[in-house]
Amino acid sequence: MKANFLVATYSRVSTTKRDQKPEIQVQELRRYCKARGFKVVHEITDRARGGTDDRPGLKQLLQMVRAREVDAVIVVKMDRLFRSLKHLVNTLSEFEALGVNFIATRDQVDLTTPAGRLFMQLLGSLGEFERELIRERIMLGLEYAKSCGKKLGRPKKNDYEEVQKLRGQGKSYQQIEKALKLSSGSVWRAIQATPKKRLPKKLQDARSAGR
Repeated sequence: MKANFLVATYSRVSTTKRDQKPEIQVQELRRYCKARGFKVVHEITDRARGGTDDRPGLKQLLQMVRAREVDAVIVVKMDRLFRSLKHLVNTLSEFEALGVNFIATRDQVDLTTPAGRLFMQLLGSLGEFERELIRERIMLGLEYAKSCGKKLGRPKKNDYEEVQKLRGQGKSYQQIEKALKLSSGSVWRAIQATPKKRLPKKLQDARSAGR
Protein backbone atom coordinates (compact mmCIF):
# COMPACT_ATOMS: atom_id res chain seq x y z
CA MET A 1 0.00 0.00 0.00
CA LYS A 2 1.43 3.38 -1.02
CA ALA A 3 2.53 6.03 1.47
CA ASN A 4 0.12 8.84 2.34
CA PHE A 5 -2.90 6.66 1.60
CA LEU A 6 -5.75 9.20 1.47
CA VAL A 7 -9.18 8.11 2.64
CA ALA A 8 -12.69 9.47 3.06
CA THR A 9 -14.84 8.06 5.84
CA TYR A 10 -18.61 7.90 5.50
CA SER A 11 -21.04 7.62 8.40
CA ARG A 12 -24.83 7.50 8.34
CA VAL A 13 -27.57 7.29 10.94
CA SER A 14 -31.27 6.89 10.28
CA THR A 15 -33.72 9.78 10.48
CA THR A 16 -36.14 7.44 12.28
CA LYS A 17 -33.77 6.88 15.21
CA ARG A 18 -33.15 10.24 16.82
CA ASP A 19 -31.01 8.76 19.59
CA GLN A 20 -28.37 7.61 17.09
CA LYS A 21 -25.32 9.84 16.68
CA PRO A 22 -22.97 9.69 13.67
CA GLU A 23 -20.10 10.78 15.92
CA ILE A 24 -19.89 7.22 17.27
CA GLN A 25 -19.13 5.90 13.79
CA VAL A 26 -16.79 8.82 13.07
CA GLN A 27 -14.68 8.10 16.15
CA GLU A 28 -14.53 4.37 15.37
CA LEU A 29 -13.36 5.09 11.82
CA ARG A 30 -10.73 7.54 13.08
CA ARG A 31 -9.27 4.87 15.36
CA TYR A 32 -9.23 2.33 12.53
CA CYS A 33 -7.48 4.70 10.13
CA LYS A 34 -4.92 5.71 12.74
CA ALA A 35 -4.12 2.06 13.47
CA ARG A 36 -3.53 1.38 9.75
CA GLY A 37 -1.64 4.57 9.06
CA PHE A 38 -4.25 6.06 6.73
CA LYS A 39 -4.59 9.82 6.30
CA VAL A 40 -8.24 10.91 6.67
CA VAL A 41 -8.85 13.86 4.35
CA HIS A 42 -12.65 13.87 4.46
CA GLU A 43 -15.17 12.83 7.13
CA ILE A 44 -18.65 12.73 5.63
CA THR A 45 -21.85 12.15 7.58
CA ASP A 46 -25.50 11.78 6.63
CA ARG A 47 -28.69 11.60 8.65
CA ALA A 48 -31.02 9.86 6.22
CA ARG A 49 -32.78 6.61 5.43
CA GLY A 50 -30.51 4.06 3.76
CA GLY A 51 -33.07 3.26 1.06
CA THR A 52 -32.82 6.67 -0.60
CA ASP A 53 -30.32 8.37 -2.89
CA ASP A 54 -31.33 11.76 -1.51
CA ARG A 55 -28.29 12.01 0.73
CA PRO A 56 -26.12 15.14 0.47
CA GLY A 57 -23.16 13.37 2.03
CA LEU A 58 -23.37 10.45 -0.40
CA LYS A 59 -23.46 12.84 -3.37
CA GLN A 60 -20.42 14.67 -1.99
CA LEU A 61 -18.59 11.37 -1.49
CA LEU A 62 -19.24 10.20 -5.05
CA GLN A 63 -18.05 13.53 -6.44
CA MET A 64 -14.76 13.16 -4.55
CA VAL A 65 -14.33 9.56 -5.71
CA ARG A 66 -14.94 10.52 -9.35
CA ALA A 67 -12.45 13.37 -9.01
CA ARG A 68 -9.93 10.86 -7.53
CA GLU A 69 -9.40 12.98 -4.44
CA VAL A 70 -9.13 9.84 -2.29
CA ASP A 71 -7.57 6.39 -2.50
CA ALA A 72 -10.24 4.64 -0.45
CA VAL A 73 -13.68 4.98 1.12
CA ILE A 74 -14.15 3.52 4.60
CA VAL A 75 -17.40 2.78 6.48
CA VAL A 76 -18.18 0.77 9.60
CA LYS A 77 -20.79 -1.40 7.82
CA MET A 78 -21.81 -1.75 4.19
CA ASP A 79 -25.45 -0.93 4.96
CA ARG A 80 -24.34 2.56 6.03
CA LEU A 81 -23.52 3.37 2.40
CA PHE A 82 -25.47 1.01 0.13
CA ARG A 83 -29.26 0.73 -0.18
CA SER A 84 -29.44 -2.59 -2.10
CA LEU A 85 -27.33 -5.34 -3.66
CA LYS A 86 -27.63 -3.64 -7.05
CA HIS A 87 -26.48 -0.31 -5.60
CA LEU A 88 -23.59 -2.06 -3.84
CA VAL A 89 -22.38 -3.90 -6.96
CA ASN A 90 -22.71 -0.88 -9.26
CA THR A 91 -21.00 1.50 -6.85
CA LEU A 92 -18.11 -0.83 -6.06
CA SER A 93 -17.66 -1.58 -9.77
CA GLU A 94 -17.31 2.16 -10.35
CA PHE A 95 -14.84 2.43 -7.45
CA GLU A 96 -12.80 -0.40 -8.92
CA ALA A 97 -12.75 1.20 -12.39
CA LEU A 98 -11.54 4.47 -10.83
CA GLY A 99 -8.90 2.73 -8.73
CA VAL A 100 -10.56 3.63 -5.43
CA ASN A 101 -10.61 1.00 -2.68
CA PHE A 102 -13.41 0.25 -0.23
CA ILE A 103 -13.33 -0.98 3.37
CA ALA A 104 -16.18 -1.88 5.72
CA THR A 105 -14.51 -2.40 9.10
CA ARG A 106 -17.13 -4.42 11.02
CA ASP A 107 -18.06 -6.50 7.98
CA GLN A 108 -14.37 -7.34 7.46
CA VAL A 109 -14.53 -6.29 3.81
CA ASP A 110 -11.26 -4.82 2.56
CA LEU A 111 -10.82 -4.43 -1.19
CA THR A 112 -7.15 -3.53 -0.72
CA THR A 113 -6.47 -7.23 -0.04
CA PRO A 114 -6.61 -10.31 -2.33
CA ALA A 115 -9.50 -11.69 -0.25
CA GLY A 116 -11.35 -8.41 -0.69
CA ARG A 117 -10.88 -8.48 -4.46
CA LEU A 118 -12.23 -12.03 -4.51
CA PHE A 119 -15.25 -10.77 -2.55
CA MET A 120 -15.79 -8.13 -5.25
CA GLN A 121 -15.84 -10.84 -7.93
CA LEU A 122 -18.41 -12.79 -5.93
CA LEU A 123 -20.55 -9.67 -5.60
CA GLY A 124 -20.45 -9.23 -9.36
CA SER A 125 -21.69 -12.78 -9.80
CA LEU A 126 -24.48 -12.19 -7.30
CA GLY A 127 -25.50 -9.03 -9.14
CA GLU A 128 -25.69 -10.94 -12.42
CA PHE A 129 -27.70 -13.66 -10.69
CA GLU A 130 -30.16 -11.04 -9.37
CA ARG A 131 -30.56 -9.53 -12.86
CA GLU A 132 -31.31 -12.97 -14.31
CA LEU A 133 -33.91 -13.61 -11.61
CA ILE A 134 -35.63 -10.31 -12.40
CA ARG A 135 -35.59 -11.09 -16.12
CA GLU A 136 -37.01 -14.57 -15.46
CA ARG A 137 -39.82 -13.14 -13.31
CA ILE A 138 -40.72 -10.67 -16.06
CA MET A 139 -40.81 -13.40 -18.69
CA LEU A 140 -42.96 -15.62 -16.46
CA GLY A 141 -45.32 -12.70 -15.89
CA LEU A 142 -45.64 -12.14 -19.63
CA GLU A 143 -46.27 -15.83 -20.26
CA TYR A 144 -48.93 -15.87 -17.56
CA ALA A 145 -50.63 -12.82 -19.06
CA LYS A 146 -50.63 -14.50 -22.48
CA SER A 147 -52.09 -17.69 -21.02
CA CYS A 148 -54.93 -15.60 -19.57
CA GLY A 149 -55.71 -14.29 -23.04
CA LYS A 150 -54.32 -10.80 -22.56
CA LYS A 151 -52.87 -9.05 -25.59
CA LEU A 152 -49.46 -7.60 -24.83
CA GLY A 153 -47.53 -4.80 -26.51
CA ARG A 154 -48.96 -1.91 -28.44
CA PRO A 155 -52.61 -2.30 -29.41
CA LYS A 156 -53.40 -2.83 -33.09
CA LYS A 157 -55.39 -0.23 -35.00
CA ASN A 158 -58.69 -2.05 -34.51
CA ASP A 159 -57.90 -2.37 -30.79
CA TYR A 160 -57.38 1.37 -30.62
CA GLU A 161 -60.74 1.92 -32.26
CA GLU A 162 -62.49 -0.49 -29.87
CA VAL A 163 -60.83 1.11 -26.84
CA GLN A 164 -61.79 4.58 -28.01
CA LYS A 165 -65.33 3.44 -28.73
CA LEU A 166 -65.82 1.94 -25.26
CA ARG A 167 -64.16 4.93 -23.60
CA GLY A 168 -66.51 7.20 -25.53
CA GLN A 169 -69.38 5.21 -24.02
CA GLY A 170 -68.09 6.11 -20.57
CA LYS A 171 -66.46 2.76 -19.74
CA SER A 172 -63.71 2.76 -17.12
CA TYR A 173 -60.15 1.60 -17.81
CA GLN A 174 -60.77 -1.64 -15.91
CA GLN A 175 -63.98 -2.36 -17.81
CA ILE A 176 -62.20 -1.84 -21.14
CA GLU A 177 -59.29 -4.09 -20.10
CA LYS A 178 -61.71 -6.86 -19.17
CA ALA A 179 -63.91 -6.49 -22.25
CA LEU A 180 -61.04 -6.48 -24.78
CA LYS A 181 -58.55 -8.59 -22.77
CA LEU A 182 -55.89 -5.90 -23.04
CA SER A 183 -53.24 -4.92 -20.55
CA SER A 184 -53.67 -1.70 -18.59
CA GLY A 185 -50.71 -0.19 -20.46
CA SER A 186 -52.27 -0.95 -23.84
CA VAL A 187 -55.57 0.64 -22.82
CA TRP A 188 -53.78 3.70 -21.45
CA ARG A 189 -51.78 4.19 -24.67
CA ALA A 190 -54.91 3.84 -26.82
CA ILE A 191 -56.79 6.42 -24.77
CA GLN A 192 -53.86 8.84 -24.71
CA ALA A 193 -53.70 8.60 -28.50
CA THR A 194 -57.35 9.64 -28.83
CA PRO A 195 -57.80 13.23 -30.02
CA LYS A 196 -59.50 15.12 -27.20
CA LYS A 197 -62.15 16.56 -29.48
CA ARG A 198 -63.48 13.07 -30.11
CA LEU A 199 -64.24 12.50 -26.44
CA PRO A 200 -67.04 14.03 -24.37
CA LYS A 201 -65.77 16.91 -22.21
CA LYS A 202 -66.21 15.00 -18.95
CA LEU A 203 -64.02 12.21 -20.33
CA GLN A 204 -61.41 14.71 -21.54
CA ASP A 205 -61.27 16.05 -17.98
CA ALA A 206 -61.05 12.51 -16.60
CA ARG A 207 -58.21 11.64 -18.95
CA SER A 208 -56.29 14.76 -17.97
CA ALA A 209 -56.73 13.85 -14.28
CA GLY A 210 -55.78 10.18 -14.75
CA ARG A 211 -58.68 7.78 -14.50
